[in-house]
Amino acid sequence: MGMYKYLERFWKKSKEILKSLQKQRLIIWRKQPSIVRIERPTRLLRARMLGWKPKQGIILVRVRVKKGGRHRPKPMGGRKPSKSGILHYSPKKNLQQIAEEKAARKYPNLEVLNSYFVGEDGEYKWFEVILIDPAHPQIQKDPRYAWILLPANRRRVFRGLTSAGKKARGLRWKGKGVEKVRPSIRSNRGRGK
Repeated sequence: MGMYKYLERFWKKSKEILKSLQKQRLIIWRKQPSIVRIERPTRLLRARMLGWKPKQGIILVRVRVKKGGRHRPKPMGGRKPSKSGILHYSPKKNLQQIAEEKAARKYPNLEVLNSYFVGEDGEYKWFEVILIDPAHPQIQKDPRYAWILLPANRRRVFRGLTSAGKKARGLRWKGKGVEKVRPSIRSNRGRGK
């Protein structure tokens, strides 16, 4: 059995050992800014599965996202507070996609490859986002990352083309006996009237 199999088993099964380590990490992470560039991934196996490699042009960023419902700005004018319409709104995106977008805004010259969950507490969730520099010579030479250089993949995170974005759009769900996943909500809007 290889090293990655042991890492996977350790992450999934040894909850007692990880619990104390994760608690110490979260105490440190809470004090850091919401977007922090890191050298090595917290979950090595998951990062490798999603395309991370320790080479130039590939960057890892840990992003903190606040949990819970979204608030709208409070409207001007008098009305009953419960009818003002500022609470209990769903953002129509999952928190992982919001974390990817935050990282893409912080590093506008990089493209988001993928992301994965690393921890949560009562207030925040943390994700590690893998970013790629399309202008870097090492990336341009590598055939595994050549697809990200195409113009169709520019700013892909904001168009819901990452894995988390496709999940939020309902493109990764397959029901019992369903062979074809439905198209995105936007492409289906207005159909059937």
